[in-house]
Amino acid sequence: MSNPNNPNDPDSLSLAPSGGGKKADFSNVQGGSSSTEAPASTPKADFSNVQGGSSSTEETIGEQTYTVQKGDTLSHIAKQFYGKAGGWNRIFEANRDQLGNPDLIKPGQVLKIPAQAD
Repeated sequence: MSNPNNPNDPDSLSLAPSGGGKKADFSNVQGGSSSTEAPASTPKADFSNVQGGSSSTEETIGEQTYTVQKGDTLSHIAKQFYGKAGGWNRIFEANRDQLGNPDLIKPGQVLKIPAQAD
């Protein structure tokens, strides 16, 4: 039961609806927030002097690769890339890391094909 003489008295508060069955009117309630603290000024990252690039010690100008097919020989591959079968030794030398014998190439091997000599 509420105390009409002191509406701030906690003992006078009641959750029971008051007499006329009226619902509370919250139509004029407004929300919001504010702060007296100034917004933090965080410096933005400066990427104006960033540069990119790459380099390699391998000769890649004009170099291609070729995946060996069944029945291929270095001579056939050289003829295909250089127009003459005699260039097979160039391909062999460029692939010494995976070839010990120029007659033993296997299907699926990926060979480096150096640029044609001028």
